[in-house]
Amino acid sequence: MAKKAGAAPAVRQGKAAAKRAAAKRRAKRARTRNFGILGLAVAAVFVLIFVAGANAPTGVTGQLDWDLPAMGPTAEIQDRVTLAEFAGKPLVLNFFASWCAQCDIELPYFRDVSIEFGDEINFVGVASQETGDPMLMPERNGVTFWPLAQDVGGRNGSGLSEAFQMFGLPLTVFYDENGQVLRINRGLIEEDVLRADLLNFYGAGA
Repeated sequence: MAKKAGAAPAVRQGKAAAKRAAAKRRAKRARTRNFGILGLAVAAVFVLIFVAGANAPTGVTGQLDWDLPAMGPTAEIQDRVTLAEFAGKPLVLNFFASWCAQCDIELPYFRDVSIEFGDEINFVGVASQETGDPMLMPERNGVTFWPLAQDVGGRNGSGLSEAFQMFGLPLTVFYDENGQVLRINRGLIEEDVLRADLLNFYGAGA
């Protein structure tokens, strides 16, 4: 029997249409699969951010009301260092970091003076703006007998130092026995200057 004219082209067109439809279905399935993978990846990122945030140290970083995680050879994870606990005695608060060359120069001065006036004045060290080992500086300079704390918040674990408008180190803050700020020193303090400050603020060494 003779084939009707135009039947072959119609068959070819039908097959082509079927192929296009199949290709569209495959593309749709691929897009759905890719979106699913992307969604899982995004969810994983949010989980990591949440976990990191949950494990990040927290605290209070006000000039007159700070509460920081304790650090040091005997510190437990729940231990804190707070301004309030030093009420009744003058306090010298010194900030440092493992990368701070000037901190390495001045800390031995602070160590020696703190030993000399330990019964009269509290000395507290804070690792701030830290990018490495927060214990490197106190261990190298022998001030692990001080109460030591880790700064939190801010741009880079620097919330308390930023509260004193300090974005570099060293930084030293002198408090009176009532927790009021007497002086903020931004930069290195030589030993003779430190002694003069203690004499001027607290009468130490008179």
